[in-house]
Amino acid sequence: MCAPRGFCAGVDRAIQIVELALERYGAPVYVRHAIVHNKYVVDGLKQKGAVFVEELDEIPASEAPVVFSAHGVPKTVPEGARARNMFFLDATCPLVSKVHIEANRQFEAGKEIILIGHAGHVEVIGTLGQLPEGAITLVQTVEDAEAFTPRDAGKLAYVTQTTLSVDDTSAIVDVLRRRFPAIALPHKEDICYATTNRQEAVKRVAPSVEAMIVVGAPESSNSVRLVEVAQRSGCANATLVERADRIDWSRYEGIRTLGITAGASAPETLVDEVIEAFAQRFDIRVSASGEQRESVVFNLPRELRTQPPA
Repeated sequence: MCAPRGFCAGVDRAIQIVELALERYGAPVYVRHAIVHNKYVVDGLKQKGAVFVEELDEIPASEAPVVFSAHGVPKTVPEGARARNMFFLDATCPLVSKVHIEANRQFEAGKEIILIGHAGHVEVIGTLGQLPEGAITLVQTVEDAEAFTPRDAGKLAYVTQTTLSVDDTSAIVDVLRRRFPAIALPHKEDICYATTNRQEAVKRVAPSVEAMIVVGAPESSNSVRLVEVAQRSGCANATLVERADRIDWSRYEGIRTLGITAGASAPETLVDEVIEAFAQRFDIRVSASGEQRESVVFNLPRELRTQPPA
């Protein structure tokens, strides 16, 4: 069992925001996009009265709260909500908001912005939407970094998606810094602490196991990266599993050692479910690898921190 694993502070905060909004304001609470990329979590919130939509125009006129997902949104989304007098709660992870602030700061300083990330990912869409079209160029690979032509090599800055492979991102940054020595770096590492910690834990465990399971959803960037990290670290039989009932048992015939971890949006309940499924089929002994404690906690929005009027 890799440690740390599972929920990070940003995911925990986002789920709390939806749950507290339901407690305080009652159902429905609308949520724009999956609050986090995990079907089990989303389905649980639906059962409590959350209604998930992809765009604000799917929400009928009402006083019901609207929650923006942990991944962040383009600036046009809160602008659209204000135009409709919607009451909204922003569950954007503070570490994603930090990237938005950094991109805005560098843009205001006259810099052309490079965003290292994956095209189409909802977090990347949100970050691109912080600035006017064309202000940010998306770079996905080392090859993209080699081919990039800036308007002015002396006025460049980069930011990154928070859930990338640490090693892949480092390789891209190395190219950018070699080609453009004057490029402005983020004030603090953009890849979030939870992504980094989980990848480091997998690197420790992967070389010593015959197979590895990453509990997480295929839409979850940080979970998919954990599979890649495991494979590169010496465990070719590494795979993503959403739930115990999705396990391909043929992959585990005859193995003696298995590593298990979970993406930052996967609840511990699903990890326990996978362990129980193995316990029903094999004689197992569970041990933990890594004792790193994560003490990061993010504040809730002000609206949910104050007591409602009596």
